[in-house]
Amino acid sequence: MADINFYKTKMTKSLEALDRELASIRAGRANPAVLDKVSVDYYGVATPVNQLAAVSVPEPRILSIQPWDPQTLKLIEKAINMSDIGINPQNDGRVIRLSFPPLTEERRRDIVKTAKKYGEDAKVALRNIRRDAMDDFKAAKKNGEMTEDDVKSAEKSIQDITEKYCKAVDAAVAAKEKDIMAI
Repeated sequence: MADINFYKTKMTKSLEALDRELASIRAGRANPAVLDKVSVDYYGVATPVNQLAAVSVPEPRILSIQPWDPQTLKLIEKAINMSDIGINPQNDGRVIRLSFPPLTEERRRDIVKTAKKYGEDAKVALRNIRRDAMDDFKAAKKNGEMTEDDVKSAEKSIQDITEKYCKAVDAAVAAKEKDIMAI
């Protein structure tokens, strides 16, 4: 028989994935999460920056990256230049600094569109999980594992859970939009 908690866990994971995506969006302030998608080719292995260096925020618009191994400084700088975060690193020989310029109004709107796209993708994922649950409930009824009333009850429960998670997605996207548009 299909378990509602299984689908609830999948929806929670979709929401967590959205939170990670939104955290990686640059909103004009320095945020170490923008480096989450940057990998450094370290001895032939794609390694995240935060595993090679200490990442800190000394000022609201500056991100400081201090490698534990000075030999990796150039590799980290190259990886940042190759990434799509759109910030040129300043290397002083010991530390890499990323200065986040204030965003223009047009750039803010583009970033908000990206955030909304992530939100829509998350909602699609939630609806796909709901569809899978509904299909499983119908299959269980067909196999005699669930009665008609059990299926109706389970479908209502999964619909309510889906609506709750969709509202959470909307709230997360709205909070990120407010953060991006704040000057």
